[in-house]
Amino acid sequence: MSSTQFNNKTAIVTGAGQGIGFEICRQLAAAGATVILNDIDEILASEAASKIRSENGKCIACAGNSSNKNFINSMISLAVDTTGQLDIAIANSGITLFGDFLTYPEDSLTRVLNVNIAGTFLLAQAAVNQMKKQGHGGSLLFTSSVTGHQAHKDLAAYGMSKAAIEMLAKNLVLEISPYKINVNTIAPGATLTERTLDDPNYMSVWSRITPMGRPAYTTDIASAALFLVSEQARHITGQSLVIDGGWTVISPSPEEN
Repeated sequence: MSSTQFNNKTAIVTGAGQGIGFEICRQLAAAGATVILNDIDEILASEAASKIRSENGKCIACAGNSSNKNFINSMISLAVDTTGQLDIAIANSGITLFGDFLTYPEDSLTRVLNVNIAGTFLLAQAAVNQMKKQGHGGSLLFTSSVTGHQAHKDLAAYGMSKAAIEMLAKNLVLEISPYKINVNTIAPGATLTERTLDDPNYMSVWSRITPMGRPAYTTDIASAALFLVSEQARHITGQSLVIDGGWTVISPSPEEN
């Protein structure tokens, strides 16, 4: 990706204090974008934005609940007040709460649906209304998961939520294409992040059961994300790109390996 690929572009990325979201922000900023980096954790957001600025990127921390409509509107306002526009909105925030379907707590279900589905829907809605007003198009990207394509034990709620946002992207094609806004999803598989590295067996297990021989790095996911919000992908919309080293082709369970 060119170091000027996203010059004069403004992007919002939610759930970006670490992991995939942070790497997307880092790469966008490195390619010239001004990035509004959101995380619910104020310290994570501040440290992440500071790190990107130390690499000469333009990045503003914006801590808050990305499933709250008023907060989402404030992020849009921050982007517009800072740069005059919003070009890219990436709904990356997500929560994974494992649990057996038969005993899955209602409060866990509510949290998963609010963050994963409502947060994505509301960010998309607010971003599209701003982009429509601007009149020069834009790009939306949602972070789904391979669990939206392939059943995974104890992830009924999470997988349902990820499949739902892929359907949202398809449906939005009908409503936002007239405004020259495209919308796609990425569906990462096993990825090495701060969270997954807490599991000492994660790397070895997923290396054995992934055809490409390793889980993804955050750079693998972010590089695909940047393509889908770039000018090169303007005619791609309503699609989901699975980034999993081939795991969904054979889908072996990590619990059996």
